[in-house]
Amino acid sequence: QVQLVESGGGLVQAGGSLRLACAASGRALNTYAMAWHRQAPGKEREFVASIRWPNGDKYYADSVKGRFTVSRDMRKNILYLQMDNLNVEDTAMYFCRHDRAGAGTSWGQGTQVTVSS
Repeated sequence: QVQLVESGGGLVQAGGSLRLACAASGRALNTYAMAWHRQAPGKEREFVASIRWPNGDKYYADSVKGRFTVSRDMRKNILYLQMDNLNVEDTAMYFCRHDRAGAGTSWGQGTQVTVSS
């Protein structure tokens, strides 16, 4: 069982920055990849960014490229999302996803990001 705890959300003005963190814990994490998704009210959950744990390959949604940066601390099993130049459309609940090598995907409870104009 993998436990994921997100933190770092909050209220920020447009143009501002936030840094999200997701701490993974549990036995035999066997992390293959971790990712961020988000869900705005009335919309489906969408992919934001991901990182492959072994080699560090990164992937981004087009809507966040150049503004968001995903990174990881392999020793502490923490996933980060640095979000810069935020806009109102980035307002959403942000969820952390953990993919275990071989099988199994886990989700965190989410952290709210609200961007005001």
